[in-house]
Amino acid sequence: MKGSRAKRSKNVLPGFGLSMGFTIAYLSLIVLIPLAGVFVKTTGLSWSEFWAVITNPRVIAAYRISFTTSFFAALTNLVFGLLVAWVLVRYRFPGKKLIDSLVDLPFALPTAVAGIALTAIYAPNGWVGSILEPLGLKVAYTQLGITIALIFIGIPFVVRTVQPVLQDFEKDTEEAAVMLGAYRWRTFWKVIFPELLPALLTGFTLAFARGIGEYGSVVFISGNMPMRTEIAPLLIMTKLEQFDYKGATAIALVMLIISFLLLLLINFMQWRISRRTAAE
Repeated sequence: MKGSRAKRSKNVLPGFGLSMGFTIAYLSLIVLIPLAGVFVKTTGLSWSEFWAVITNPRVIAAYRISFTTSFFAALTNLVFGLLVAWVLVRYRFPGKKLIDSLVDLPFALPTAVAGIALTAIYAPNGWVGSILEPLGLKVAYTQLGITIALIFIGIPFVVRTVQPVLQDFEKDTEEAAVMLGAYRWRTFWKVIFPELLPALLTGFTLAFARGIGEYGSVVFISGNMPMRTEIAPLLIMTKLEQFDYKGATAIALVMLIISFLLLLLINFMQWRISRRTAAE
């Protein structure tokens, strides 16, 4: 009797079984069942039909554009997101709270509004586009414009994952490195950067994943030209408007598998880095 009470008292959360049941049921309804529906709907296609859909040159071009622009946008946010987080944590200046609030603006702003605003700014007759156009640099209706839109919607993910780590970072370690003769750049790379790397990878992963499935902010500035600026989510919407549900789910399934494998790889790298850092 006492032994059973002792086992029950070890549970940190009371009612764990019930809570876990609700958690699994909730995730099943919101995540697992819809994803399973993608697989089930795709089974209506034969293997030859499925292969013909996903290897269509237009579909492959859409995959390439979506994943390439998402990767470079997330990579850009990795650098500048770290810079923004560093400034917000390490420095005091007028308007700091305003800038800190602006970081979250892409979360609150409807993506369609962001897409229209970016198109108006970077179009050939826009404020920025009219300056870049004479220089031979075209942004709107190009893959560069898609990348800029994805940078806009993805930067909060990097800033908000790195910022808490910087705030909790113990400056004693940094000061000790400086006292031992390390230059600021060496101190950053050898002391600070290893602590930030897991958070940076998390922010990169979130920004990359968001960019792959982004539609609203991209559809206006991309121009939607097949083989050139057409993204995979738009192609899926086109298939749905044509009532080609099986073709749409086939494209979505490939995107789902590729995204899952990439995210799994990045998370594995993050786990290895965190484990190595903890061992040191």
